[in-house]
Amino acid sequence: MFTGIVEEMGAVMSLEKTLAGTRMTLLASLVMSDLKIGDSVSVSGVCLTAISKGENNFTVEVSPETLSVTTLGHLTAGAPVNLERAMKLNERIGGHLVAGHVDGVGRVRSRHQEGNAIFFTIEAPPEVLRYCVVKGSITVDGISLTINDVTAHGFSGAIIPHTAKVTTLGLKQVNDVVNLESDLIGKYVERLLQERSQLPKTTPIIDKDYLQKRGLI
Repeated sequence: MFTGIVEEMGAVMSLEKTLAGTRMTLLASLVMSDLKIGDSVSVSGVCLTAISKGENNFTVEVSPETLSVTTLGHLTAGAPVNLERAMKLNERIGGHLVAGHVDGVGRVRSRHQEGNAIFFTIEAPPEVLRYCVVKGSITVDGISLTINDVTAHGFSGAIIPHTAKVTTLGLKQVNDVVNLESDLIGKYVERLLQERSQLPKTTPIIDKDYLQKRGLI
């Protein structure tokens, strides 16, 4: 489990592609301090396992399935990535509960500056949007982001200068793709309600209009 608070930006040192998948070596510093072989690391929102380590780098293996359903398949040597070690239960959770299991790939549709904040509009697939609510949380490339607005095709959010500086989101431009993970608690709530036949099998998008019509806001 992770929190969506990125510890540092690393970089892809090398990629070794085979029919069985891809072996990726990542340059890092902060996360290396207590990293052990077998530990989980969130790499731009994808939970991967360290299979070897050096003084300033570690290696992970990425399956063909993961490459096909995330943005990791687009990475090349030198590309920056967001890194976060698994959370400790005795520490504060600065973001929200993140599993590192990507639900879909989104695309940046707009980016603009307002004051010291950068606002993004991100197009997202229905399987992600169904769990998006205004003021709720979503993980974008491993970053815990608060949702400002939800539409039929996407959502918007903003980042402060610190986040722009220390994560890859500050580098993202219009049409760039990002990994998206929906709020974990929302998915469990939906599943439990479905088991009790309190929700239809196809759940509508829970946006601002949905909540207003039912008198919830």
